[in-house]
Parts: sequence; structure tokens; C-alpha cells
Amino acid sequence: MSKLTDYTSYADAQANFSPEKLWDLFDGDRARLNIAHECIDRHAGRAEPAVIVVHADGPDEVLGFGELAEASSRFAHDLVSRGIRAGDRVAIMLEPSRAFYVAVFGTMKAGAIAVPLFTLFGPDGVKLRVDDCKPRLLVTNAEKARLLAGIGPDVVVADDAFLAGLQRFAPTFTADTAADAMALFQYTSGTTRELPEAVKHTHRAIVTLMVAALYGTGLRPGDRFICPSSPAWGHGLWHGTLAPLALGITIGAYAGKFNPERLLAALERHRFTNISAAATHYRMMRNSGAAPRYHYALDKLSFTGEPIDSETAAFVKQTFGREVCSMYGTTEIGVILVSYPGAADFIVKPGSLGKPIPSGRVEVHDADGRPCAPDVTGELKVWRRGQWIATKDLGRTDADGYFYHGGRADDVIISAGWTMSAVEIEDAILKHPEVREAAAIGVPDPLRGQVVKAFVVTDRPGDASFEHEIQDVVRQRLSHHEYPRLLSFVTELPKTPAGKVNRKVLRDRERAITSSQTTN
Repeated sequence: MSKLTDYTSYADAQANFSPEKLWDLFDGDRARLNIAHECIDRHAGRAEPAVIVVHADGPDEVLGFGELAEASSRFAHDLVSRGIRAGDRVAIMLEPSRAFYVAVFGTMKAGAIAVPLFTLFGPDGVKLRVDDCKPRLLVTNAEKARLLAGIGPDVVVADDAFLAGLQRFAPTFTADTAADAMALFQYTSGTTRELPEAVKHTHRAIVTLMVAALYGTGLRPGDRFICPSSPAWGHGLWHGTLAPLALGITIGAYAGKFNPERLLAALERHRFTNISAAATHYRMMRNSGAAPRYHYALDKLSFTGEPIDSETAAFVKQTFGREVCSMYGTTEIGVILVSYPGAADFIVKPGSLGKPIPSGRVEVHDADGRPCAPDVTGELKVWRRGQWIATKDLGRTDADGYFYHGGRADDVIISAGWTMSAVEIEDAILKHPEVREAAAIGVPDPLRGQVVKAFVVTDRPGDASFEHEIQDVVRQRLSHHEYPRLLSFVTELPKTPAGKVNRKVLRDRERAITSSQTTN
């Protein structure tokens, strides 16, 4: 009987998809299912690598399904010996590595809940999350262990000695969890002062995830897939790690400070055929100038997190010979719009978010909750459980049913009655060949209500002449009223830990400056 992985075309996806068929891709069922078994243990006999870790410093690390199955089983026994029980939380603060995968999968095998934490969080950021989820154990490296001493849970240093000590435990562990039992807590990106609520995932979430895997990243058995996003975040964890491993696919991960040339070299060295990355990663590859030095085997490319600017999209097409495909969603609602990588009959429109996932319903609504006509901007909403759920993002459709991102609802700039998109303004600014990164926000203006202020990262000294050049680029590409009346040349833009430009930080800074000037 055919499985969903046997189909690659857009037409077949629409004709053959059903939620029921997703279960054919797994050993488990609606009653009993375990993510660690689905991702690691059932593929233990495969000769292909499970994980290839590309390190910012040092040699690549190649890990097999069999060795991870055994080591994670030993870790599960270790947790049981410590009194960790089903439902207990185990926080894991490690870069992609043997220790990371052993800890994550071993925790879920034992029926405990894995809580991956971003490695660049300081003590305050970690304590907020620890206080929220109350883990019994925190697994990290020696450097972090010193910083986190006394923060709450017992701290385990997952070094070579610890991993060697696991040999005293049995190499097999029978995972037996209810499909609806909790498996993972995931914190969305945020500042240390603003704790985002943990998104709680059950073991059966791996089944629903396959919709995004099949149609958002185009995963199929036989791919060699790499995702350089941190597995502390949804993209790196669910789309970059769990989904491909559950299909028995070799994955690539990146550990350490991101270096675009290290990634480009790894694409050639390991002959990866499928990549899913943040828009920022592609932009950094473009800015590095290193792409022409290597040869690639990529057949499918996707991005998520934020819109990709048109110059970078053109770079991807020229460098890799394929259009980069958008995958849009949020941690809370999942992926809802995709561009079907690998589907020869799906036309990828540059700048678009694609079309809804098979059987999905997405619409653009006006302020009264009515569907917008094509080319009219409104709020993106998805139909779930008998009602329309707001994504808090703006968007529009075209006459062919493709969706386009209009920015976050709070990223809209209204100046002298004109409604403008920060995303479109940034894209226009990035057309200037000497601009590396850009962000646009609205700042108060006594005459117009708001005016556009742009923050620009460039290697060229910022002066009045450069400002006029940037303003002219926007005038020519958008309209005369949308150009940034104010510009600030900066060395870097604030970003969320997931790599997205954090316009909220810029707005908060501007408000603080305005408030200080008013007070003084």
C-alpha cells in the first residue's frame, strides 16, 4: 500500500493526503507511541549516519542510529536509577553533540519530559525557565555548570567521563509511553525579562509534525538533510531533528557560533541534498562571498522564521540552482503555509509564503472578520477546532491563491494616514548593494503621527550621501511616502535567540530615548 512519502507532486499531495495516513509512517499508534523509539531505536540497523554535527571549531562528529539507540537507553536507565519518573522534567542545555542527542532521546525513552534550553542563555534566563518548569535535573557542560550552580535542580556535567560511565547500564530500554503523555517542553524565543510560556508537546505531536516535514521541508526517505538552527528552538528541534530522524533520514546539525563558510563547506563535504534554514542563515551565506568556492548537491531548500529578502532569494537561486521555499507558521499553531519543496508541479513565487498545507484552511481577514479580496492586506487566520485562530501576522493573497507576509501586526507603520509594511521597506533597503542588514520601525512624529526610521548594517561609513542613496532606492522601488526619513547606521541589529530581527527591542529603545528627552 502506498504511503504519503511515495508522493512528491503538489497534485498528489492534494489528492492523497489524509491525517489517517500519517500514522502509516510510524510504529506506534494512538494509544502507545514514543518519540525516541520512532526517531532512533527503530532505525538502529541502518548503516547510514543518524547525525552529522558540523562544529564551528573542530572536526565533524558522525553519529550512528545504533550507537545513539544504545547510549540513550543507558541514559534512560541512569535517570531511573536517580529516581526520575514519568512526567519529571529534565532540562538539557547543550549544543548539538553526542551528549545532547543521548540526553534528549534518553529522557523521552524513560517517560520523562525533555526541556531543551538555548546555550547562550545566562543564569537569569535559565533560572526563569527552571523556576517555571521545575526540572529534577539539568544536563549541561562544565562551563555552564559553574555558572548555574545553585540555580535549583541537580546539575549533571555531560562530559566524556559521564558518557563513559553510562556503560555500566544496559544498552537496551523498552520505551513504553502513552501517545498523549508529555514528551517535550519548548520555550519560544524571548528576552530574559519576558518569559514566553512553555509550549507542551505530547509524543503523538511527532505524527502531526509530519505534515510540515512532507510539504514544508519536502522530506523524503533517501534525503541527506541539514538544518543549522539550534535545536533549542522549534525549527531546529522539530523540523531539523525529530521529523527527519523519524523517517530514518540522515540529518546535519551545526554546533557553536555560526560561520557561513563552515556550513557551505559542509554542504559540499557531506553532499547534503536538502536544507532548511532561517532567512538570516541564507543572508549570511550571501554576505560571506564564499559560496562560489564550493560545489553542491542540494535539490530542496526551505526557510522559515521571517520573510527572506528578494536579493537573498535571488542569490539562493543563482548559487544552488533552486528556488528557496517558504515555510510559514508559529510555535503555537504549527506550520500552515508551505511551498512544497521537491514538487515539480508547484510554481514557487518569489516573496510568497506559498499555499496552505493539504487539508488546511487559511484566510486573510479584515478588522470585522470578513475575508479580504486579493491584494488587500488583513490578518492571517487559520481554521482550527471550529473557529478562526489569529496568527497575529498580517498578509494578503494574490489572484492565484498564494499568500504573502505583511509583517507582524505590531510592525505596521502608519504615517500621515498611509499604512506601510516594515518588511517591504526593509526589502527595498536591502536592494542597495552596500547594505548588509536592515530593520525598519515607526517612530513618533508630531506632524505625521509616525515616520519610518531604518537601522542599517553596512561596511561603508554612514554619511549624508549614503543616506540619500538608501532613501532614493526605497522611493524608486516602493513609493515616495514610504522612504525612511530617519536612518541610523549600526554595527548589528538586535535579534531573538532564534535569529530573527527583534524590532520590538528597537521600538523600546526609541521610546526610552524619547521619554528621556521629554523628561529632560
